[in-house]
Amino acid sequence: MRCLSCTELYDASVAGTCKECYEEANETEEELKSEIDDLKAKVAFLRFWSPLDLHYHGRPIVPGFTDVVLVASSDDPSAGPAVPVPAHKALLVSRSPVFRAMLENEMEESRTGTIKIGDVSYDALRVFVNYLYTAEACLDEQMACDLLVLAEKYQHNAKLMLDSALSLITDNMDKLTTKAEYVDLVEKDPRLVVEIYEAYLSKRVNTAAHKDSSPEL
Repeated sequence: MRCLSCTELYDASVAGTCKECYEEANETEEELKSEIDDLKAKVAFLRFWSPLDLHYHGRPIVPGFTDVVLVASSDDPSAGPAVPVPAHKALLVSRSPVFRAMLENEMEESRTGTIKIGDVSYDALRVFVNYLYTAEACLDEQMACDLLVLAEKYQHNAKLMLDSALSLITDNMDKLTTKAEYVDLVEKDPRLVVEIYEAYLSKRVNTAAHKDSSPEL
């Protein structure tokens, strides 16, 4: 039989292609695997370990290495004592100009090592801090709203998180607009609500345009 790649004759009982093409394909596959492994190693090296992880690379995390805590503050006395979320000043400063201003100047946050975050749940704060370290976040509709507010408040220009949050919000606008949290957002940050609606309308226009351009069957 003839090889489909180079038209050379080959023994069909040995392989599906000639020896030269088979070996070349194997070499190419090995090169790709090596490049992928190299990229994975680089990503793992660049990824910050999060102090919220129990372990990192198989080793227990030592909380004592953190030098600042974030606290989800609330005016509700029934909420109970706030649980601090540990972090590193250097990481926060590199991620947000707002955190940079807090921690590089003689502000209360810099002196006490405690940053109080108002109008946010403890769970949302944990997810937000973890995202600052790892660029990974599991979102539902409510968490998307909370993270979008935090990203806006602390000028954390993480396009992937913003796009993911906006996409999830605009996909569930009918459910979200009936929630009390959304009503509060309209009052507290109308500019962000405008941004959400712009993304929502843009998605609807693009969807309509895609349907109009699709060929009829």
